[in-house]
Amino acid sequence: MGKKSKRRSNGTPQINNHDTSETNQSPPPVLYPHSDGPSEEDLSCLQTDSPSLQQKLNQLAALANANDRAKFVAQFVPLDLTEDDMKGFLDDLTIAPEAEGQWNNLKVEIIALARGQGVTRIEGDQTTRAIFFFEHPTLKGCDREVSFLCTGGEWRAEG
Repeated sequence: MGKKSKRRSNGTPQINNHDTSETNQSPPPVLYPHSDGPSEEDLSCLQTDSPSLQQKLNQLAALANANDRAKFVAQFVPLDLTEDDMKGFLDDLTIAPEAEGQWNNLKVEIIALARGQGVTRIEGDQTTRAIFFFEHPTLKGCDREVSFLCTGGEWRAEG
């Protein structure tokens, strides 16, 4: 250790012009906010393993969010459903006395399935068939089951 020189202060602050770039000083650590892990809602989500079925559910959820009932029905109903039956189902969701309630229930169910919200299990191989078991998103204690079949690469609700 060398001698320290004594300097007289004239009241003017001293400026340190020493280059510290060669010192081994590391920048202060970056602090990240504490996470308590995934939420209960995240933990209760169970989505399909099938990319094609998930794509179909996302498509149906988008149509439901857009309130496009005609396109939703055309993409949702079984492929072997007759035109008259398809029209009847669409009428049930549009002009029937309880159409709004039926549409809103179907809409929230499909959106929940697309998100995996409240799904407790999925049965079937998820290649040709998938059966979702879940609690209705707005009717607590109402357990639901919805089946989808894949025919020729096209997923549809099972009639």
